[in-house]
Amino acid sequence: MSLRNGAHSGTVNVAILGAGRIAHHMADTLRRMNRDERYSSLIEPYAVATRNDQDRAEAFAREYGIRKAYGSYEALLADPEVDLVYIATPHALHADHAIACMMAGKNVLVEKSFTANVEQAQRVIDVSRQTHMLCAEAIWTRYMPSRKAITDIIESGRLGEIGHVYANLSYPVSDKPRMTDPEMAGGALLDLGVYPINFVMMAFPGASPVRTVTSCSFTDRGVDEQMAATMWLDNGVMATLDASMIAVGSRQGIIQGSEGYMVVQNINNPERILIYDNEHRLVDTINVPTQLTGYEYQVIDSAKALLDGKIECAAMPHDETLRIMGMMDNMRAAWGEVYPFEHSAE
Repeated sequence: MSLRNGAHSGTVNVAILGAGRIAHHMADTLRRMNRDERYSSLIEPYAVATRNDQDRAEAFAREYGIRKAYGSYEALLADPEVDLVYIATPHALHADHAIACMMAGKNVLVEKSFTANVEQAQRVIDVSRQTHMLCAEAIWTRYMPSRKAITDIIESGRLGEIGHVYANLSYPVSDKPRMTDPEMAGGALLDLGVYPINFVMMAFPGASPVRTVTSCSFTDRGVDEQMAATMWLDNGVMATLDASMIAVGSRQGIIQGSEGYMVVQNINNPERILIYDNEHRLVDTINVPTQLTGYEYQVIDSAKALLDGKIECAAMPHDETLRIMGMMDNMRAAWGEVYPFEHSAE
């Protein structure tokens, strides 16, 4: 990537830190983008790094056509050709990995949940501002076209005065070791509950909770396995949301007004939006644009922001990341859920 007239130009070399499940999804996305004429000149699937397994890194790189494979994170950070690092490690490791990347001159796209708590998030963002490296949270729904479609419907007045919103994301994932590991900031909230929270705050971007009532149930290892919350927003809307890592849920987002309501099918990756009138008649169906995987939007925004010399993405700016992390901290505080490393930091 070259510097021209004070702004970056050229192709962004993207690297993946970690080689777990989410890393495979991103690698598949980068491969598809590289084969798509709309994106092939914007990004290059450049490198992947595992913590300490060169063979695994090389197998991963071969599978997805990635140019470089590194058997350690340190080796990846030493490569001067890496422009943007997608951090695909567990929540509890995000802060240290993001900071290490930025201190090495690498921009970062950090998988959600951005960090384990707001204190870690603030440290990461402080480093972004100090180093002038791009730092963006990879919560893909923030970058999708469906976001604007939802807010356009609300702002059009078709639903009348909005009174209530409901959002769910639940599916059984408690068999994954990190999900029940307190040391890795496991639990339903940071992995699943973060989506209903973001759904609500995206639907009403100017609003803030003035009161929250929340509860959860715990696993035998002390992390939340199911959670629910009711929030009263300062715009008069009441929001109800829930998440579970042991049950299958509807994944729906429902925004209810005085003249009708909309149902967003799958808030984690919206498929279509159904609009009903006040007699429960289906009056409109809005299909979401065809996408490669859905991950491409966050990569596009990050790459363009990087090329423009910005340190954050407009779709998920730093202050909004901090706000959402703070909301989740407050919920965990209400439950009495403290991760082991938070005890040691006191």
